[in-house]
Amino acid sequence: MVLSESDTRAKLIDPAIRSRGWTEDLIRREESARMVDVIDGKPRRRAKGRTDYTLRVKVNPDTQPIALALIEAKAEHLPPTRGLEQGKGYAECKRLNVSFVYSTNGHLFVEYDRFTGQTCAPRPMSEFPTPAELRARYEAGMGFSLSDSAARPLLTRYPLGESSRRYYQDAAIRAVLEKIAKGGNRALLSLATGSGKTRIAVYLLRRMADAGQMRKALFVCDREELRTQAAGAFQNIFGANAAVVSSREPQKNARILIATYQTLDVDSDEATANFLIENYPVNYFSHIVIDECHRSAWGKWSEIFRRNPDAVQIGLTATPRQILLTEKSKEAEADAKISADNLKHFGEPVYEYTMMQGIEDGYLAACQIQKGRVNLDDTGITIDDVLARHPTNANTGEPITRAELQEWYDKTTFEKRILLPDRVIAMTEDLFRYLLVTGGPEQKTGMVQVRWVHL
Repeated sequence: MVLSESDTRAKLIDPAIRSRGWTEDLIRREESARMVDVIDGKPRRRAKGRTDYTLRVKVNPDTQPIALALIEAKAEHLPPTRGLEQGKGYAECKRLNVSFVYSTNGHLFVEYDRFTGQTCAPRPMSEFPTPAELRARYEAGMGFSLSDSAARPLLTRYPLGESSRRYYQDAAIRAVLEKIAKGGNRALLSLATGSGKTRIAVYLLRRMADAGQMRKALFVCDREELRTQAAGAFQNIFGANAAVVSSREPQKNARILIATYQTLDVDSDEATANFLIENYPVNYFSHIVIDECHRSAWGKWSEIFRRNPDAVQIGLTATPRQILLTEKSKEAEADAKISADNLKHFGEPVYEYTMMQGIEDGYLAACQIQKGRVNLDDTGITIDDVLARHPTNANTGEPITRAELQEWYDKTTFEKRILLPDRVIAMTEDLFRYLLVTGGPEQKTGMVQVRWVHL
């Protein structure tokens, strides 16, 4: 009788890897939230989420297990390579931040090695790597030993247990701790809005503190609402050791300081006294986290880093790694500069979790494109038709001349280069009507994505 995938896992794969030393405490089966599909305008959650089957190692029985490998289980009648095309293997390595990906049908297995980028030929399960062998290969690839003091934060347990974090949050935290263990002190994390970047920061600092490697930490954000939200998250874990900085209270007795850069009064263009300089000496902080660093121009918070050059410096962002300039404007160039400055200072993100991955995992709200039909233009609109609507330059607000319009005369460039006031009014009215029908203009939404079709 041919075994199904689940039977192959239970009757062939599990016994085979256990015989190689992978005891149950080193195997984690983790199911993501169930993905939401939007069908006929209504959300429907799937019956099951994706289950990841990871192999982990422990330095000793009391330390946090460290994920090293992912197993893609396939039914025994399928070839062992079915779950491991190299592109998929590389993507799965990045998603879970593991060094090795295996695909097996219970009889043979193939391996993708993230360090070398190579995939091995099929081998019998009797040759599957042991925990000691994988740990040795992981340490060689990383360039440090898990017994090193620099790797100690990787071994500290989660303060509220493993059920308090999602798989990608663990992957992001390990990515930062691995870079630090390799001798770096800067790391950039890029995770979609709503994926829990503040929780990641809290657990990062707590695990480093529990490892005895954090003295004073500063968490910086750019809005009071974010500061209040962060304070609650930090105080849940650090208690009174986490405090909000105000212009009247620098909170020097606390171990975790939560501040806005407005409160710190930082300005890289002037070397004048400010709240930061007056209250916190050079290298006062051992760890600094900048939240939403893509929204704060480099000059708003770079002084914090310059005054704490020895600190572990972590940036959190939800933006893509690169911004492609599609137009020349001060705003677009400023955005590109912020992105470039982030990458120049931090380097490439050590871990990325996209909105699409979050939707696929079921952790982020599904999006549906709502087509808005705004019947403003006749097919074949002429330049005279556009000029009759008194278009203005989208960047300056100045009226557009016929000569300028001739250069931009392309229907697809409307609203990017020129503004047509009556079109904008009609679009906003159409969106407002849609919000009224679907729950009201003040409804809580994760994202509204609307596409207008010009008729």
